[in-house]
Amino acid sequence: MNEESFAKNDQNVVSEPINSFTDPAAVASYAQNPPRVVPGFADLQRMTTLLLAERTPANARVLVLGAGGGLELKVFAGANPSWQFDGVDPSAEMLELARATLGPLIEQVQLHQGYIETAPEGPFDAASCLLTLHFLSSEERRRTLIEVRRRLKPGAPFVVAHLSFPQSEPERSLWLSRYAGFANVNGIDSKKAQNASAAISERLPLLSPEDDEAMLHNAGFSAVNLFYAGFCFRGWVAYS
Repeated sequence: MNEESFAKNDQNVVSEPINSFTDPAAVASYAQNPPRVVPGFADLQRMTTLLLAERTPANARVLVLGAGGGLELKVFAGANPSWQFDGVDPSAEMLELARATLGPLIEQVQLHQGYIETAPEGPFDAASCLLTLHFLSSEERRRTLIEVRRRLKPGAPFVVAHLSFPQSEPERSLWLSRYAGFANVNGIDSKKAQNASAAISERLPLLSPEDDEAMLHNAGFSAVNLFYAGFCFRGWVAYS
């Protein structure tokens, strides 16, 4: 996953793709943070694995966008030893962390530094993009989704999950307060959790679930189905 800290100290419970994630402290603490702010983080990865496997061959080739850190790659590869993966992430430091996280499973993985344009042309049997798209503007998201679909075989599954909640008030503020509350009950200092929630509100180009689904349809995906909802996070499976 490509998740990067808003700040090295106060707000490292949330992330965005900025230069702070080249900081060694931010990279070192990466694995600790997602389970504290993403409800059902481990189950999200396991559900993604099952959804990808539903329509893929035993020797599937899978594209993983936002693969830095290697957490989901480790789950995917461990559950499917005959699959091969191409993981893409813009952070060299996070790709190094992915190599360390994967250990011997790195034999199933090719890592690529960059964005969707850096990904091989495929065609891939499946793709995933977890906790990444909420960092992209609407135009960048649309372009990224189109490029992912272009690299997939017909009918291939694509699993995506990220921050997605109502964007009209007062619902927006309510959901952001729930984000902070969940982080707080998971051991994150209340002030830091509130700062993180405020940073999300101010700095991430968030969409509503309805707009997220529409964007998947507009990029050419079909049979878009919600499979995961955890407070401020939503996840969908769709097909090329």
